[in-house]
Amino acid sequence: MRIRDHSGPIPKPMVKVGYRPIIWHLMKYYAHYGHTDFILCLGHGAEYVKRYFVDYDETVSNNFVLTGGSDVELLQSDIHDWRITFVDTGLTSVIGERLQAVRPFLEDDEWFLANYADGLTDAPLDEMIGFATANNRAASFIGVAPNYTSHVVQATDDGEVTGVRHVTDVGLRINGGFFVLNQRVFDYMRFGEDLMAAPAERMAEASDLGMYRHDGFWACMDTFKEKRLLDDILKEGTAPWVVWDEAQVEGDGHLGRAALADFA
Repeated sequence: MRIRDHSGPIPKPMVKVGYRPIIWHLMKYYAHYGHTDFILCLGHGAEYVKRYFVDYDETVSNNFVLTGGSDVELLQSDIHDWRITFVDTGLTSVIGERLQAVRPFLEDDEWFLANYADGLTDAPLDEMIGFATANNRAASFIGVAPNYTSHVVQATDDGEVTGVRHVTDVGLRINGGFFVLNQRVFDYMRFGEDLMAAPAERMAEASDLGMYRHDGFWACMDTFKEKRLLDDILKEGTAPWVVWDEAQVEGDGHLGRAALADFA
């Protein structure tokens, strides 16, 4: 809702950063690490997501040769090896319900990746997966420092302030929306529950929830101001999340599927 005034009927994952929607940047990030089997958990504005990929224009972000005015020879390709499953998970579903709705499409994958589809990072995905699988917890998420400018106040019961510290100086971490999940996560979920509410509390009580600390780049696109910031970073050619333009990453290859959801 915070970005709806800018995006209108377009779902937040389809709001553009540069010339491609943020969901494309995320899918390129995952594909760079060898994860090209996607499940899109669709809700509000599902038709915009479907139409974008059905009518996908490779020439927008790739070099090509045009012959005779109509014969296009691509010199690179973005999505030639992507497999994308489009699933309607409901207009008002919470995150947990969306994941439960696509569970049949995970097939026999013990581990899978999930994402809120509204943030970008340069976190090393292969290291995050290694952290999650080595600890064998039902769910792990990326823990990042909040990028807002609030201050944390300490005070006595009678209202005397004893300390004021910036939120980034108190060691606070928030969920950055990048998950590595084991199929056991569904054992903690009940119908109608959000993933990071009661299910997360149950996992924490069972020592089955993990956080991968990341101190590098992370940014969420909740507002038009944050969208403009990402645009400016990309325009300057210094976008840390564009890992696919860096040296090749020697990852472990394919690990399950990546579920990206419209949680706007």
